Amino acid sequence: MKKHNFSAGPCILPQEVFKEASQAVLDFNNSGLSILEISHRSKDFVDVMEEARSLALELLGLEGKGYKALFLQGGASTQFLMTAYNLLQSKAGYLNTGAWSDKAVKEAKKFGEVIEVASSKDANFNFIPKKLNIPTDLDYLHLTSNNTIYGTQLKDFPTTDIPLVCDMSSDIFSRQLDFSKFSLIYAGAQKNMGPAGTTLVVIKEDILGKIERDIPSMLDYQVHISKASMFNTPPVYPVYVSMLTLRWLKQLGGISAIEELNEKKANLIYSEIDVNPLFKGFAAKEDRSYMNATFTLVNEDLKETFDAMWKEAGINGINGHRSIGGYRASMYNALSLESVAALVDIMGDLERKA
Repeated sequence: MKKHNFSAGPCILPQEVFKEASQAVLDFNNSGLSILEISHRSKDFVDVMEEARSLALELLGLEGKGYKALFLQGGASTQFLMTAYNLLQSKAGYLNTGAWSDKAVKEAKKFGEVIEVASSKDANFNFIPKKLNIPTDLDYLHLTSNNTIYGTQLKDFPTTDIPLVCDMSSDIFSRQLDFSKFSLIYAGAQKNMGPAGTTLVVIKEDILGKIERDIPSMLDYQVHISKASMFNTPPVYPVYVSMLTLRWLKQLGGISAIEELNEKKANLIYSEIDVNPLFKGFAAKEDRSYMNATFTLVNEDLKETFDAMWKEAGINGINGHRSIGGYRASMYNALSLESVAALVDIMGDLERKA
């Protein structure tokens, strides 16, 4: 039986994608070769890379607007470093809203002055700071759109002339935004796009080439753009699965269609958290994430019973991160409304039994 997979990442992907990707492992495009063994320089894979990059820009509404899409390696953690390497000349601003933005700040400090324009660290990152005071002399402002560990999500993005850089690793392609507000977006594939191993980077080209330092080739966005994401051997299979997932999303109706489903899933689980006296939400209500619902039991004596119930129901991956404990239901694009309903039913059953 296929489980209800709420894992925070690597995470659930569409069943159609799993089926097509598994067939390609045996025989890709009736070539008599596996996707795992074809040359990354072959026309078959070059076509995959080009379609993946094109679909990313199309779905984000950035075609013809001066942006390039790259599929790179090293995860979002390498992007903490690369963004600063390529963009930070003197001073950058960071909104610190979670463990990942905290790590991004640490990496950026190697290259110049870093200003935390605001932080919720003192409150264990359970809210998003508002009314930001953004200095006008920043090279860029870095944001993290969604925080998987704490279950918070930016609902409003600042309006500023400062270039915006955003880590969208855990909510990319999940909701409609004006993506042209951002000069650089990056996202690890393993939440809404594909398996771990590749990272999408979308860059407005005119922000590059303004740094005086010598940038190593593997960390230079301009090098990767000039080589169309093929400067070195790319992660062939993760890029291929990401392409399939982006195709799936386009056929579904794009970001607007998936956003409607994601809102229904989030509303369903948060409604249960708010009415069920046995549970308490972790994140501030106005900042709750549509991707990661975090909550705890009011009475920890019920933990053993609750854990047995959700495991028996075929639910997987809802244990909270060790830094806050409790539970975390990650509801990425491919998770069905039925899976969320299954978890909500168990929460209700626990109340009836308690």
